[in-house]
Amino acid sequence: MKVKEILEKVENHEITVDEAVNLIDNPIDYATIDYNRKQRTGAFEVIYGASKTKEQLAGIIKNMLEHEQRDILATRIDAIKADYLKKLYPEFVYDSEAKTFLLKKEAKIKNKGKIVVVCAGTSDLPVAKEALITAEFLGNHVELICDVGVAGIHRLFNKIDVIKQANVIVVVAGMEGALASVVGGLVDKPVIAVPTSIGYGANFNGLSALLAMLNSCASGVSVVNIDNGFGAGYMAHTINCLGGQR
Repeated sequence: MKVKEILEKVENHEITVDEAVNLIDNPIDYATIDYNRKQRTGAFEVIYGASKTKEQLAGIIKNMLEHEQRDILATRIDAIKADYLKKLYPEFVYDSEAKTFLLKKEAKIKNKGKIVVVCAGTSDLPVAKEALITAEFLGNHVELICDVGVAGIHRLFNKIDVIKQANVIVVVAGMEGALASVVGGLVDKPVIAVPTSIGYGANFNGLSALLAMLNSCASGVSVVNIDNGFGAGYMAHTINCLGGQR
C-alpha cells in the first residue's frame, strides 16, 4: 500500500493514526516486524525461516536492514532458500548444518560467563550447532563438546573439567535422552536439555527423549521442545546475562 493510500484511509477514518504509522514503517503485508524488541528484551527479533518462502525471507531481511537492524539471524533456512538469499545478501553467513543465515556487525562478546553446548552424538550436531550459533549471535562465549553420549560415558568424563567451567550448560541428545540427567548429576550449574528427533522407531521422533528429560531425576535440569536448538541457545544466553556483562 502506498503512503498516499494510507493517508487517505486515515482521512476517511478507515484506520487510526497508529495503524497508519505501522503500515508506513512496515510496508510488507505478510509480516509485522518488531523493531523495538531489542529495547525491551536486549535482542533483535529472530526470523523463523522454515515456513516462509524465499521471497518473504528476502523482503523481511530487506525491511530490517532498512530500519538499521544490523544484527540479523534467520533459523531453519534450507539450502535452496540460502542459495537465493546469499545472492541478494552476500555479506550474510550461512551454516548448512545448523541451517542458520546471519549477519553480525557487532561481533563482540557481551557476557562474562561461558556457555558449553554438550552434544551426545554426531547425529545431534545440527541442533547443537543451532544452539551454539544462537548463543554466539546474542553475545556469548560458547564452546561445543561433541559426541560424548552415554554409550561411551568415559568420553564425557574426559571433558568434565571444561563443562564445569560453564555458567550454563546446554545438553543435546536423542535416542533415550539420558545424557542430560548424567550431566545434571555432575555439575552445580543450570542444565538446559534439548531432545532431538534422532533415534529408531520407538523413539517416536524425539518424544521418548523429551519424556525422559522431563522426568530427569537430576535437579537443575530444564527442558525445551524437540529439536529446539534456538530456544536452548536463547535461554542459555538469558541465564548467562545474570552473571553480568563486560
